Amino acid sequence: MSAPSPAVELRHVSKRFGAVAAVEGVSLAVRAGEFLTLLGPSGCGKTTLLRMIAGFEIPDAGAVLLGGADVTALPPHRRDVNQVFQSYALFPHLNVRENIAFGLRMQRRAAKEIAARVGEMVALVALEGCEERKPHQLSGGQRQRVALARALAPRPAVLLLDEPLSALDARLRQTMQLELKRLQRQVGTTFVFVTHDQEEALTISDRIALVNRGRIEQIGTTQEIYHKPATAFAAEFIGQANVMEAEWVGNEPGFARLRVAGIELRVAAEAWPAGVTRARVSIRPEKIHLGKTRPLGGSGFEVRVDEEIFKGATDRFGLVTASGARLIAMVANESALREAIHAGDRVWCAVHADDIVVLRESGNERGQPA
Repeated sequence: MSAPSPAVELRHVSKRFGAVAAVEGVSLAVRAGEFLTLLGPSGCGKTTLLRMIAGFEIPDAGAVLLGGADVTALPPHRRDVNQVFQSYALFPHLNVRENIAFGLRMQRRAAKEIAARVGEMVALVALEGCEERKPHQLSGGQRQRVALARALAPRPAVLLLDEPLSALDARLRQTMQLELKRLQRQVGTTFVFVTHDQEEALTISDRIALVNRGRIEQIGTTQEIYHKPATAFAAEFIGQANVMEAEWVGNEPGFARLRVAGIELRVAAEAWPAGVTRARVSIRPEKIHLGKTRPLGGSGFEVRVDEEIFKGATDRFGLVTASGARLIAMVANESALREAIHAGDRVWCAVHADDIVVLRESGNERGQPA
């Protein structure tokens, strides 16, 4: 049996605005029923990608497919997608019930069907008792729920969301992230979500497509993106990372020996590309283990603690190696209390070979489903 067509597929799409290349040769496939997030800094091209899926922008080159059908030339109203905008774009003169019913009325559904579907959506987004309120009578979170219900009511194959949580305060935003994920699981609709917030992307996504300068830098599950960043940009944009130049100095059974910031470290032999003598590596701060005594077996390296910052559940330490290189380490407060470490101390560091990630140069990755 042939594999089902992706819900959304972009094939080598490009888009320019005058001299500016917003998107360059991007290929991406979104599985049916998944929650995929386009993540990247402002101006990287993620909203342009979303607008090309919606039909608000036509690519200069390449094709847009929905459910296997080429829709590149079709206008937005002829595509089986709906969009939730950053501003929600609710109709101020309509109440909650009328806002949710709007798309169904445009499709000329029967009044009985509209009433039943609106009732389903009101219950789905937990707005019972608010049906007669106008948008100005609702909180930010309630307005966001109305926008979601209105977009989902016509049962689109794909829902596009352009930073819909950005206007909410931090606490409500965290709550709505979980609500949005719950809602997507419940309805099973394919969601394509745009954000510049890395924590938000990690919280809600099945997969993340990391966008940089109009290209897809890396695509993968949240765990893959965080623990196995492909490039320096991916390592530094998602969370914090120590990104350093590494020089290959030799091999031993199962490992490649590297010199990093004047320190010799080991990485799994298969992780180091054959024939390469220099590359950049990434080490997450929480993967650096600190202690007052030298690790067993004589491994590890000594550093000076230059800075200590209390961050609630963790302490952040700025470290300086013998060569003057600077590193960041994160330690859970529980561990810190067992063996207190403070600025000015000299401590030992250990890094497991599996926690050193060898990076490649930035480039365009094809986002195909597994």
